[in-house]
Amino acid sequence: MVRTYLLLAWTWLRASAQYPGPLIMMAAGSLAVNALDVLAIWVIFQHTGSLAGFDLAEVMFLYGTAGLSFALSDMLFGNVDRLSQHIRAGTFDTMLLRPAGAFVQVATDRFGVHRLGRTAQALVVLGIALSQLGVPWSRAWMIPVMVVCGVVIFTSIFTLGGALQFLLTDAPEVANAFTYGGSTLTQYPLSVYGDELVRGVTFVVPLAFVNWQPGLFVLDRPDPLGLPYGLRFAAPLAALALAVVAASAWRAGIRRYRSTGS
Repeated sequence: MVRTYLLLAWTWLRASAQYPGPLIMMAAGSLAVNALDVLAIWVIFQHTGSLAGFDLAEVMFLYGTAGLSFALSDMLFGNVDRLSQHIRAGTFDTMLLRPAGAFVQVATDRFGVHRLGRTAQALVVLGIALSQLGVPWSRAWMIPVMVVCGVVIFTSIFTLGGALQFLLTDAPEVANAFTYGGSTLTQYPLSVYGDELVRGVTFVVPLAFVNWQPGLFVLDRPDPLGLPYGLRFAAPLAALALAVVAASAWRAGIRRYRSTGS
């Protein structure tokens, strides 16, 4: 599956590279647009010394880790939320006839390197934040773990949104509330939100494990809600559980699918 993904992605990259001008402009545009989020946080800290008890470097750390996870997931698998377009156009039927997984084909369809702009911006922000925080190695090991788990969580949500489109062709808007909305939500300390919302994104839709719970361990901060300390290390379990649910939902959607003409 990995080899098929790489081959299909490389094919689309070679096609898009035939027009380098628009490709570079889209990547630069993505970088500039996402930089506005950082500007908004900077403006907030011009009027306050902390946000829910977190200083600027700590908020930038949370922003960078969540942004990097989402950017990688969106670049690699974000096209899954366009499944309804393939269903309406009838191109999904063609994908089912090819000797490759339908999920891989949908994910790599029109794969574009222009999304690297968002990834580069998140990396820069994370690098600057870490240079200010001076996190010791005894806690820094959690950073790559939380980024990988965040990618799995966002990809699983993309997949669940895609599976929902087998039932509802207008489901992308619903899925975007959890993918793009979840990305925005995790850019800030979850303690700025209500307790009910924080518990919801911890025990229902596990967005808190993208960067909040493991981030508390990295930053050596107590949980404002007093949730169990062990949750800081539960990101891999949460990501695995959500991935299993997403994979099951995708397979169920494939089994239910009866072609555009049915």
